[in-house]
Amino acid sequence: MLRSRSRSRSRSRSRSGSRAAVITRAVLAGLLLLPLAACGGSRDGAAGGSPDGTLRVLAASSLTEVFRTAGAAYEKENPGTSVSFSFAGSQELAAQVRQGAPADVLVTADTETMRGLAGETGPPTVIAGNRLVIATAEGNPLGVSGLADLGDPQLKVVLAAEEVPVGRYGRKILAAAGTKVEPVSLEPSVRAVLSKVELGEADAGLVYETDAAGSGTVDAVAVPDAQNALVSYPAAVLGGARDQEAATAFVDWLSGPKAQRLLRDAGFQQP
Repeated sequence: MLRSRSRSRSRSRSRSGSRAAVITRAVLAGLLLLPLAACGGSRDGAAGGSPDGTLRVLAASSLTEVFRTAGAAYEKENPGTSVSFSFAGSQELAAQVRQGAPADVLVTADTETMRGLAGETGPPTVIAGNRLVIATAEGNPLGVSGLADLGDPQLKVVLAAEEVPVGRYGRKILAAAGTKVEPVSLEPSVRAVLSKVELGEADAGLVYETDAAGSGTVDAVAVPDAQNALVSYPAAVLGGARDQEAATAFVDWLSGPKAQRLLRDAGFQQP
């Protein structure tokens, strides 16, 4: 009986010793990894302003092509950084921000939408301008010559919805010209308006000059400056940005010579 108890105590001490050894090894391994983890976190933060090195940018749909080019240029200048874009109508982007969508930078197609998010962003910087044109089918078969023609009830005109920046701009210049339009549809973005004309579902639509120029399948009827609207694209750092410094650096870069040259080449105007 005594020998049995002795053997039991011996086995218990052995198991306790094994557990202690395992715990000691685990603690030592953790201590060795701490410096490596700290270095890794520092690299990621410096590279892209977030734990995974990604900058998340919400941008107006009319910026789609030029921003994809700009994003690639920024990544080349900043190795280790990835720029992820989400393009939509400015009003949709604003709704995403209000709902807490994860993002670092916001670029809208008007100052009004940006002002409505004053509590969600830092100070905005206007990075580009644009103007409106009338998009028609290739060759302009119906001979649309100006805003007054859009009031013809025989003409199928498509506009963006009023909450969309290009929709607000369009209504402003139509009202100033004294032209009353009954649109066949109201679209959620300038790209949707353009698509209606491209597909032949509308005879004409008000879009940005850069969108019409990039289409290749529509004609653009110019609207004189005196009848046109001043289109501005403000960019701002979002309050929920994972790294305010990195997001600010990207917004500053958009105002710099490289990005401005890309914007001019794409047909956007100077801020």
